[in-house]
Amino acid sequence: MSAVVTRSTPASRVAMVLGLVALVVLAAAPWWAGRADMRLMGEIYLYLSLACLWNLMAGYAGLVSVGQQAYVGFGGYMLFALTVFAGLNPVVAILAGGLLAAALSVPIATLIFRLKGAYFAIGTWVVAEVFRLSFAQIQALGGGSGSSLPVAVVKELGAKKAAREANAYWLALGAAVVVLASVYLFLRSRRGLALTAIRDSETAASGLGIDIWRTKLEVYVVTSAFTAIIGGLIFLQKLRISPDAAFSVNDWTAFVIFIVVIGGIGTLEGPIIGTLLFFALREVLADFGTIYLMVLGLVAIVVMLKAPKGVWGLIRERYDLELFPLSYRVKGKE
Repeated sequence: MSAVVTRSTPASRVAMVLGLVALVVLAAAPWWAGRADMRLMGEIYLYLSLACLWNLMAGYAGLVSVGQQAYVGFGGYMLFALTVFAGLNPVVAILAGGLLAAALSVPIATLIFRLKGAYFAIGTWVVAEVFRLSFAQIQALGGGSGSSLPVAVVKELGAKKAAREANAYWLALGAAVVVLASVYLFLRSRRGLALTAIRDSETAASGLGIDIWRTKLEVYVVTSAFTAIIGGLIFLQKLRISPDAAFSVNDWTAFVIFIVVIGGIGTLEGPIIGTLLFFALREVLADFGTIYLMVLGLVAIVVMLKAPKGVWGLIRERYDLELFPLSYRVKGKE
């Protein structure tokens, strides 16, 4: 009997087929879903993207940031600045904002990577506050009160409202697919193996010759760029931006951390499960005011106590499931 090393499992193959079917159905949503449903699904896709990116940083690279709202807001403001002052198409402006965020993240990383643990987390929050206060001083973009996207820019997405909403929906869906696929392919690459080794033991990874600082820098730069792109898409849907909304730690970091924690940090399935649970709770409890936030906190505490690896971690341990085949498995073969 010889051993066969594989990553694929029956569950992952079934998940791939169901995922493709679901993607086709969701892509056709403008023909079967209402406008409110499309806006809700678009928001789900964007939160899923943010959760996947934060999970890549914290769950795999060990970079527990509470300041990713810096890049969400930066991407949103770049959308407004580049469309209004440079005359760029909104989609081009969003992509350009991602590139600018990647360039800006390098000197920021050089500074905050000197901090460790809780100091790193606090440092990322301070950076986000600097961003918020800086953009609040730019009167051309509305200063502290913010500004709205000009009608001419909005119409570049489509002449009619239905076309604009459909295009915004497809952009959000496409962003989620690209982010999820990019994270998956990255984790399956040699860089992904290095990142997994760093997650398991930085000391052992360093002993194997892995450049820990460079690997973490690559992750930070890539996630910053993608986060800025998602930020641009968020405010393309909202059509209005202000410093408090763009750099909200509650909306763009606290909720994202909640999603990853309850879903399962350090897994690709976790952010998906967490996003669905978060929006289910929000839709059921949103009318209860502060009770809604209290319930979210209670759910997070219970999950952390009873299932430290999240809901998906509990399912994976019990049923040995892996929908995204990242782990190597050894099977016997006659």
